[in-house]
Amino acid sequence: MKRFAVILAAGQGTRMKSKLYKVLHPILGRPMIQYVLEALAPSNVEKLVTIVGHGAEKVSEEVGNKSEFVIQEEQLGTAHAVIQAKDILSEENGTTIVVCGDTPLITKETFESLFKYHEQTASKATVLTTAFDDPTGYGRVIRNHDGDVSRIVEHKDANEEELTINEINTGTYCFDNKALFEALEKVDNDNAQGEYYLPDVIEILKKENEKISAYLMTDQEESIGINDRVALAEAEAIMKRRINKSHLQNGVTITDIENTYIGPNVEIEQDVIIYPGSIINGNTTIKSDAIIGPNSEINNSVIGEASIIKQSVIFDSKVGKQVNIGPFAHIRPETNIGNDVKIGNFVELKKSSLGNDTKVSHLTYLGDADIGENVNVGCGSITVNYDGVNKNTTTIESNAFIGCNSNLIAPVTIKEGAYIAAGSTINKDVPKESLAIARARQENKEGYASKITKKN
Repeated sequence: MKRFAVILAAGQGTRMKSKLYKVLHPILGRPMIQYVLEALAPSNVEKLVTIVGHGAEKVSEEVGNKSEFVIQEEQLGTAHAVIQAKDILSEENGTTIVVCGDTPLITKETFESLFKYHEQTASKATVLTTAFDDPTGYGRVIRNHDGDVSRIVEHKDANEEELTINEINTGTYCFDNKALFEALEKVDNDNAQGEYYLPDVIEILKKENEKISAYLMTDQEESIGINDRVALAEAEAIMKRRINKSHLQNGVTITDIENTYIGPNVEIEQDVIIYPGSIINGNTTIKSDAIIGPNSEINNSVIGEASIIKQSVIFDSKVGKQVNIGPFAHIRPETNIGNDVKIGNFVELKKSSLGNDTKVSHLTYLGDADIGENVNVGCGSITVNYDGVNKNTTTIESNAFIGCNSNLIAPVTIKEGAYIAAGSTINKDVPKESLAIARARQENKEGYASKITKKN
């Protein structure tokens, strides 16, 4: 049976109190709508339609070619939103799932189970439900003696007996596609808000004696819809625990799961240790036996086997095996660090490559640098890479030694095995195995200090 999906993403989200469109608010670095798309993908949906309104262009940019888009010019309710997909879906035969773009916690397993249950029961509609200990404020799902849905009643309209029911409507549905669009034509807006509501489709189908089912999901946390910053924070906490738990089960040690933040696209191999305060996001891969943290931030990077990253920041870079970085190092984009390298405290690297066994121990900036193997870069050294217009490259070949407080004014090349004397400013290439000294000659003025003291 063919499957289709409609994602409702047209609401402005005024309760978020933000310039950012609601479904684009991030959870662990990823917009919430992306979680919905990813969870739907394994169910092999043939056509996916996203209903957009406010911020349509930005949502379309984020979702890209994963979906078709229809604009809901006026937000007149959920049924009004779904019927916007009429031109794309109404002639199709199959099952259509309708899900809100602000429900990022529903898992792929739940979506697939909902699809299968709907199809196996040959229902015209199936409501995704869950049970709350305190369902106050939620619409109750009333079942008949066969276990099918008799009706959905809002909290304010429920009688005393109905209020004792704790099974609630999550706002996610599967429909027979043809039945959905036929019923949508019959929905009216005869209510206090003057809007067209999707649950009215259930009532219409029930009056036509169609089979309406409910699929009860056991994890009520999945049902959270994000309407404000409080719910956003709750959802992020749930997603964080969910992701951290999966890594723990795969052989990663996370010493404090409540204070470790790992994004959904991060891959971590066995026997990695992650200490508190670490934030790992983007398409990051961490190889086995690495140690991360405490208080490190890594984004879109590869960390090699048995490397140690302490209290440092790494973005869009690659780190080799058995590398020791930090504390307080900043590895900026397009940096490639070889194996057995030492990057010490208060070192900044940008768009540079470092060969194996190189050491940059402290208080150094290397930008636009190509550095060979077994190079020692002394404290306070700088590649002067920017002339005010262009970024220029510094090349330091293998086995070179850069003395403390050296300024290497690019473009310049330090040949293999060359030495740079401490305190030098180098603006010419240095030949192989040479010593370069570029500093003022020292001159001592005997007795001069005493003259200064007498004046004071």
